[in-house]
Amino acid sequence: MPTLKVKNLYKVYKGAKFISAKNISLEVNEGEIFGFLGVNGAGKSTTIKCITGIIPFTAGKIEICGHDIVESAFEAKRSFGFVPDNHAVYDKLTGSEYVSYIASIYKVPKEEYQERFDTLVKKFNLQNSINNQIMSYSHGMKQKISIIGALIHKPKLWILDEPMVGLDPQSILDVKNYMKEYAASGCSVIFSSHNLDTVEKLCDRAVIIHGGIVIADINLKEYREKGMDLEEEFMKLTAKAREEIDKIRAELLVQERELAEKIGKRKAAQIMQKKIMDEVHASMLA
Repeated sequence: MPTLKVKNLYKVYKGAKFISAKNISLEVNEGEIFGFLGVNGAGKSTTIKCITGIIPFTAGKIEICGHDIVESAFEAKRSFGFVPDNHAVYDKLTGSEYVSYIASIYKVPKEEYQERFDTLVKKFNLQNSINNQIMSYSHGMKQKISIIGALIHKPKLWILDEPMVGLDPQSILDVKNYMKEYAASGCSVIFSSHNLDTVEKLCDRAVIIHGGIVIADINLKEYREKGMDLEEEFMKLTAKAREEIDKIRAELLVQERELAEKIGKRKAAQIMQKKIMDEVHASMLA
């Protein structure tokens, strides 16, 4: 059974002119490190927020360890740990208090907590600051305490959104090494990144998302074995997708402007929004 299964995922924001996530399907297996690649605004963070249940999605199905994120939200959310791109933590708590609080939410057994806590604190080199208030932490230290909080309940799936941004070289190495160690234990790791080199060297598989669409699902083990260049392929695929998506979007904007001249901007926007939803529903029934 896949750790994560996403099928025909759509996300349309209210009033949006375009679909933010369009018919995204993917699976992540046990022991895999899986990458999300794409330019800014490609749909990576939207997809991750749908997977984690942070935002509702318009259509589709998401299962985490066999639990539906909508129908069995409690069980699904207990199965993963999430590190957001803004490392949101409670600044007035100490690092130790924060992790203890997160552990209590996930009902981590007391007899298991201390060993896990000590191991993670040592792994991410926070022994000297774990009892200090988080507001005194650097960017990298906040990222690390966020990671420890996400892992304290030992989830089967570890999800990270742009985890390397703003980290120093040693911290980046610590995070990458633990990703490998975590996957080797039979768990799964998913992370989004702009760093093609990191994804190419670290991941087993990756998808490239552009304009809310998965334009490639890549087996990176095969890429490495064949000596293929991920950067070259990424540039080629995104350039082609950009041309196609820009053309479609330009045509839609022309349609909206023509409608606006006839019936007004508000009604034109409502009609275009209905067209988007009709497209979603038609795709789901196909």
